[in-house]
Amino acid sequence: MTATTEEHELAELLREHSGPLFALLLRLSDGDRQRAEDLVQETVVRAWQHPEALRADYDSVRPWLFTVGRRLAIDARRARRARPAEVGEAGLEGVEVCTDHAERAAAMLDVRAAVKSLTPHHRDVLVQVYFRGASVAEAARTLGIPPGTVKSRAYYALRALRRQLPGYAPDLG
Repeated sequence: MTATTEEHELAELLREHSGPLFALLLRLSDGDRQRAEDLVQETVVRAWQHPEALRADYDSVRPWLFTVGRRLAIDARRARRARPAEVGEAGLEGVEVCTDHAERAAAMLDVRAAVKSLTPHHRDVLVQVYFRGASVAEAARTLGIPPGTVKSRAYYALRALRRQLPGYAPDLG
């Protein structure tokens, strides 16, 4: 397969101008060689997309290439500033992890619905013992029932909740 005239022109363009263009873009990229190389490639792609600029009546195409490369470097710098700085894994070690409150809120809604589905006697015992933190004796006094009944109703209420909320069973007792 033979190279086209356009490919020869681009190869000549690279040989003649890539060194000085790279030096300019390296300065504009704060010494980041990879970024400068990417910008040189993008500049050459722009030259390939606009062959009329390469064939214009200029003494040299270098000013056009430098202008395009400089604009690309400025755009890249603006794009980097527009988004937060990236940090490596080492920078994340001291960061406190936030929990997902949406998941917890959804779980609370499920538990509330399950508690509402209980009989009033079972629900009253759970509210006293688990939500208000009352002891069995305190719940018995408040509800006016024997402590054994509090224990029995709490047991059956938790069993009913475990059937309705299988994923939450460990948190319920």
